[in-house]
Amino acid sequence: MDTISQLLARKSVRRFLQKPVPEDVKQTLLECAAAAPTAGNQQLYAVVDVTDPAIKAELADICDHQGFIADAPIVLVFLADCRRWLDAYALAGCAPRDPGLGDYYIAFCDALIAAQNVVVAAHALGLGSCYIGDIVENRERLVDLLGLDEFTVPATLLVLGYPTAQQLRRRKPARFPLAAVVHTDRYRRLTPDEQKAAFAAKGEAFDTFVPPFCRRKYESAFMAEMTRSMRAYLAPFRG
Repeated sequence: MDTISQLLARKSVRRFLQKPVPEDVKQTLLECAAAAPTAGNQQLYAVVDVTDPAIKAELADICDHQGFIADAPIVLVFLADCRRWLDAYALAGCAPRDPGLGDYYIAFCDALIAAQNVVVAAHALGLGSCYIGDIVENRERLVDLLGLDEFTVPATLLVLGYPTAQQLRRRKPARFPLAAVVHTDRYRRLTPDEQKAAFAAKGEAFDTFVPPFCRRKYESAFMAEMTRSMRAYLAPFRG
């Protein structure tokens, strides 16, 4: 399967066969992560390979009680890591400042790009994957569980494994048409008619789909907790 076909076909997988992923396959995934584009070749991220079932179970509870996280053969937490270079600068005799929001932004991008390399590689190797954005929730519990400090911040979590037959059959959800997301030269807000047409192209009736989706996602308790936790994570980034 060529790369373009893989990118177009890949979908999130949340149910996995109880089949271990060979260590050499996991090693290949991690090597693909490390080969990802990175700002200044700094690799401002760290990957926590979670193998302890008790930690997986705790992560499943922390991340909005999503039990399939505990059952996933591979669980990888990607951290925006400003600590490694801060320690290197100090060791080299520099006088490093505390990382600022700009440093954090670059580290966050690095971590997500590395994670996406794993997602693409996993699909090519017959594995399914799912991003878990809830990894930023419940900061205090995560800091203790994963041994984080103020300069190592969760960016995303990936669960991976061999998909069940049902997951393989499940259709990939439709995306917005390009006309709704691609702008030429300048950003332009969609008109009301264009908004409704964009959702219709995805097979969703605007008036019946958007209000409950807003309540379920945008106005949800988990989103409020994500916001609270992110403020706490970002508090040390004073620059």
